[in-house]
Amino acid sequence: MFPGMDPRAMKQAMKRFGIKEEPIDAVEVVIRTRDKELVISNPQVSRVNMMGQESIQVVGDIHERPISLFSDEDISTVAEQTNCTLEEAREALEAEQGDIAAAILRLQQ
Repeated sequence: MFPGMDPRAMKQAMKRFGIKEEPIDAVEVVIRTRDKELVISNPQVSRVNMMGQESIQVVGDIHERPISLFSDEDISTVAEQTNCTLEEAREALEAEQGDIAAAILRLQQ
């Protein structure tokens, strides 16, 4: 928790202050905001209970990715109908504000 501190001393201090820590075996953590996702890979996740207040502590490699406004199914449908890549299908859907038929027509021209 604190760099350079002896783990044994840390556990004793946490016990004195009534802090309980439980590791969680997570593979990936995703935090979704309105316009993006924060993806934490190689996470070290702990559930911490301090005087009745629970919190989650996450440490790892953080990457941002935009949230797609369209379902994977919509993107796949456009890609299959037009024989284009998923990225091209996503761009066409964005250009046509999610209108699947218009996106297909756009890519067929």
